[in-house]
Amino acid sequence: MSRLKTLKRVPPRRRREGLTDYRARLKLVKSGLPRLVIRKSNRYIQVQIVKSKAGGDETLLTVTSKHLLKYGWRAGTKNLSAAYLTGLLTGVLAKKKNIEKAIVDIGLYTPIKGSRIFAVVKGVIDAGVEVPVSEEKLPEDERIKGEHIEQYYQMIKNENVKTIQFSKSLEEVYRRFTEHFTEIKEKILKEVDVS
Repeated sequence: MSRLKTLKRVPPRRRREGLTDYRARLKLVKSGLPRLVIRKSNRYIQVQIVKSKAGGDETLLTVTSKHLLKYGWRAGTKNLSAAYLTGLLTGVLAKKKNIEKAIVDIGLYTPIKGSRIFAVVKGVIDAGVEVPVSEEKLPEDERIKGEHIEQYYQMIKNENVKTIQFSKSLEEVYRRFTEHFTEIKEKILKEVDVS
């Protein structure tokens, strides 16, 4: 009698490397909506709007938090406020390309309430793009404006704590962080001419 060998199915490479959850991706693709793909690196936040097609995905729009520098942003490019502004800029540019709806694709990130991922989503929603998301996941407006950063900076200055966390050249920005945030938000909305 011959023995039948059982063949072991090898999962796709990106699944083995922990880069793609194909089950979740299939659900997103089946929705028929463009995907709002949000990724973080050590320095920047990258947001793309991607349309799924049979031959491969088509990237309709790409915005990184580095683009905020063109609008005069002087603070960090990976904090909660920068994430929101990046989302706002993405949403405004998406509206100009007639993208009215999108579905969030956070990849393998854990969906944490009030995180930078959801700050991006709130920015896109505030720009007028419809994105299905639970309101309780979105960060509060005070955190988006950076009130917590400004308060932390003031606490450090009042206690004379020696730290390299805040650059000397950017002291003015962190002293009035919420004002700086509001200025940049208005520049984005005005320059891109959203209505």
